[in-house]
Amino acid sequence: MSMKRVLFAIHDWGLGHASRSLVLIRALVERGNQVTILMAPSAGLELLRSELGDACEFYPYADIPKPFSRFAPLFYVRMSLSMPVVWTRFKLEHRLTERLVRARHIDLVVSDSRFGVWSHEVPSYCIFHSLRQIIPGRLGWMERMVEWGQRGLLKGFRKVLIPDVRENGGLSGDLGHDPALDWGKGRLVYLGPLADVYRPGFDRDIDYFFSVSGIEPQRGILAKRVMAALPKLSGRIVVTLGRPESAGEQRRIHGATVYGYLNREQQAQILTRSRIIISRSGYTTLMELSELGKQALFIPTPAQSEQEYLARFHRQQGHVWSTTQRALDIPRDLQRAEQARGLPKISSAESVRHFLEIVG
Repeated sequence: MSMKRVLFAIHDWGLGHASRSLVLIRALVERGNQVTILMAPSAGLELLRSELGDACEFYPYADIPKPFSRFAPLFYVRMSLSMPVVWTRFKLEHRLTERLVRARHIDLVVSDSRFGVWSHEVPSYCIFHSLRQIIPGRLGWMERMVEWGQRGLLKGFRKVLIPDVRENGGLSGDLGHDPALDWGKGRLVYLGPLADVYRPGFDRDIDYFFSVSGIEPQRGILAKRVMAALPKLSGRIVVTLGRPESAGEQRRIHGATVYGYLNREQQAQILTRSRIIISRSGYTTLMELSELGKQALFIPTPAQSEQEYLARFHRQQGHVWSTTQRALDIPRDLQRAEQARGLPKISSAESVRHFLEIVG
């Protein structure tokens, strides 16, 4: 099979998009393709640099604004007000994409949720799991309006690749299933989950693994709650505080092992070894924990409606226990998480092969 020049763009909202795209980028490189990664300067870009080294070229380029706030209503107001800037950024990144395709003789464009990164000249595919955005209050007319807008933004892509299974609502529930609108025959493809965290040969010797993450100030708020709860817990406990600037830092606090930051390999090993995971409910986390079939306590990031929906959906399914950051009582909520049956174990082994077959 001939070598292709691939432009692979990744949304920088947290580390999740970079983590799931890494699985596909590695497969493209192993096939002998030349991959250029377009992503905003961010922790996600640094993760990819550390994992891929010189195997890929990196093209830092700004992403859409993310007006986070401590308060949910203020977040939605800020996000609405920033939409003119968002639309401008989509247009700018599309123009850049067309220039790169011509100048670098790109053969294929893959975009993980960057709507403007597609080309008229070469096949373009979008990895996207949120066909429907979950609007607070589940206003049906508004969700349909947003879906209509997203469908329009994605019309330049040959196919939309959903990292989920089709059956029984999969992992994404309403986000990725049963769209209200017609997206076109064959344009929506269920790729399967994207995760690569299972590490064989490790015993399940950790009781609780607290993975603290999120954009500030929410990451810091959750970190304080976790540290305050440690004296009330028993068993073998590991905490990562999610601070890349504190990589290499390790302490013993109230019997728990606390890391400032864990790299991807360390995180994968501890996930494999842990019995119950306490974390945010981002979609990449869901895919990883599903690959491992883990029990979990989910604490969605406030004002992130997708995380809030996913935590609620899987709690209703009996897979996990979830609560809000405000109502969190860690000793009590861990007892409830113990009673959940765990996320459905869905292997992602076939997903990469499916992806390679689609993009050719």
